[in-house]
Amino acid sequence: MDLSKQEKKIAREIIEIGLQRELAQGLSEADAILTEWKNKEMDNKAAYHKLYKMIDEFDKHIGLRYDRMTGSTYLIAIAGQLKEKYISEKELERFQKKQYKALN
Repeated sequence: MDLSKQEKKIAREIIEIGLQRELAQGLSEADAILTEWKNKEMDNKAAYHKLYKMIDEFDKHIGLRYDRMTGSTYLIAIAGQLKEKYISEKELERFQKKQYKALN
């Protein structure tokens, strides 16, 4: 499905919303690991390895979804964000509203 110029703009805005939420979740996970370390629930080495592994895996995931994204892959990114609940169906209504306005 080819998106119009206006639809691509909406898609980029929705993707950015989902990306920000996804990054916030990743930062929260990292913070939880650091909190465990600060509370002496794990030693320095264990905390470092756990944090490194989490960030490495998260970075790979983010890279696969968002790096080198083009207009032809916007809908794939949005589908992934929707599946993982970073965006809601309500946010996708913006596509329909723009199409409806164009018809009137």
